[in-house]
Amino acid sequence: MTPYKRFRPRICESALAVYFVYTSVLALLLPVAPPIKLRALAANGLAAAVLAWLSTRPERPRGLSIRNLFPLAAVMLAYQQMGWFALPHDGRELEQAWVRWDKLLLNDAGLRAAIEIAGPLIPGLLEILYLLTYILGPFGIAVLALTGNAGRADRFLSMYAMAAIFAYALFPYFPSEPPRTVFPGEDFPSFDTVFRRLNWRLLAEGGIHTSVFPSGHVSSAFGAAFGLLYALPGRRAFGLATAAVACGIAVSTVYGRYHYAVDAVAGLAASLAAAGVCIRLFRRQEERGNS
Repeated sequence: MTPYKRFRPRICESALAVYFVYTSVLALLLPVAPPIKLRALAANGLAAAVLAWLSTRPERPRGLSIRNLFPLAAVMLAYQQMGWFALPHDGRELEQAWVRWDKLLLNDAGLRAAIEIAGPLIPGLLEILYLLTYILGPFGIAVLALTGNAGRADRFLSMYAMAAIFAYALFPYFPSEPPRTVFPGEDFPSFDTVFRRLNWRLLAEGGIHTSVFPSGHVSSAFGAAFGLLYALPGRRAFGLATAAVACGIAVSTVYGRYHYAVDAVAGLAASLAAAGVCIRLFRRQEERGNS
C-alpha cells in the first residue's frame, strides 16, 4: 500500500498558487479571446497540479531539486501570461505624465551626462547589468546549492517570486508601453553598444505589451537580493552583490529607456512589500513550529 504523503506546501508554492488563481479569474473577466482564456486556465491548472505535487516531495537540504527549480519556471509563466492579457490602448496619458519625471532626472538633474562621462564604458556596463536580470533567480538557487544551504531555498524563492508577481499582478490596471517605443529617439543614450542591441532584440522577441508599471526587472532583481540576504544571513556578500546589481538594473531601465523612473520606484516598492510579507509569514511559521 502506498504510504500517505503529507501535503506541506512551501510559502513560495502557496504564493504562486494564489497568483495563478488570481490570473484565472482575470482570464474569465477580461475581454480577451476565448482561446486565450482557455490557454490561461489550462496553464494555470497544470502549474497548480505541479505545485501540489511538489508540496508532497521531501525537502533536500543539499544540492539541486525540481522543487527548487520549478518556482523559477512558474515566475516566467506568470510574466508571459500577463502578455496574453494585453488589450489595445490608444491613450497615452500615463506615459505623458511619467516621462516628465524622466526628463527632469535625465536632463535637468544630469543623470545621463554623469553616466556618459567616461564614454561608452558605463552605458555598456548598465546594459550588461540589465541582461543579468534573467539569471538572478537561477543564480540565487545555485548559490544556495553550492554553499550547502539548499534547505533554505524557500526563503529565497518566496521573496524572489513574490516580488515578481506583486509587480505582474498590477499590469492590467496600468496599460502602458515603454518610453523607447512611445517616444522613439527622445532622451535616448548617446552610445549604441552591442549589449544594448542584444537587449532590444530580447525585448522584441520576448517582451509583453500589457504594461511597464511596475518594472518587473527591478522588482525581481531586488527580490533576488533580499531573498539571498534573508536566506544567507551569514554570507551577506552574495546578497549585497546582488543588491548592487539590482541598483544598476534600476538605473539601466531608466537610462536605456526601457522603463520610466516611476516604474523603477514602483518595482522597488513591490519588492519591499514582498520582503515584508515574507518575513512575517516565516516568523509565523517558526512560531507554529515552536509551539
